[in-house]
Amino acid sequence: MKIHRRLFDWVMHWAETPYGTWALFLLAFSESSFFPIPPDLLLIALCISKPRRSFYYALITSLASITGGMLGYAIGHFGYETLGRPIVELYSAQNSWDKVKVLFETYDAWAIGIAGFTPIPYKIFTIASGAFKINFWVFIAASIIGRSARFFLVGGLIRAFGPKIKEYLDKYFNLLSILFVILLVLGFVVVKFVLK
Repeated sequence: MKIHRRLFDWVMHWAETPYGTWALFLLAFSESSFFPIPPDLLLIALCISKPRRSFYYALITSLASITGGMLGYAIGHFGYETLGRPIVELYSAQNSWDKVKVLFETYDAWAIGIAGFTPIPYKIFTIASGAFKINFWVFIAASIIGRSARFFLVGGLIRAFGPKIKEYLDKYFNLLSILFVILLVLGFVVVKFVLK
């Protein structure tokens, strides 16, 4: 726990520096394939410090996360045994891996859209997408939808309500996540039904 606390403090200190945007990009990129700290924390801190730039920070986080997800996909596709499996084991995420497999069997690559709103780390989804040979372009489309929705929701709420929304997000984040996943799944079911 101490190492996670030190990592958390290290990540959060970037919000107080002129390099906060670069740190946000690198954090979102690396979290999508191997790093343990989610970018939401730094995203919230930066948005609260400059609410008018909230959508800009959400865009940076989305682009970096999607690009990092491509690295996670490549790890799963080309090097699951050498790199992917050790990452899954590092996070003791074998149970999550099995849940992700069920989500892929049920929703195909559209499970990636759900990934942004589940407690399962996004890196597990990206690595699994490559390992399970999910269609790369569907993976990208679902990543764009899911990751952008998550980060723009956070950025939009902070821009609209300012710093006081942080307490609300902290208090109701799990409930909001569940509601959003339900809406997202319904949306994917509609898309899948319409495309058939």
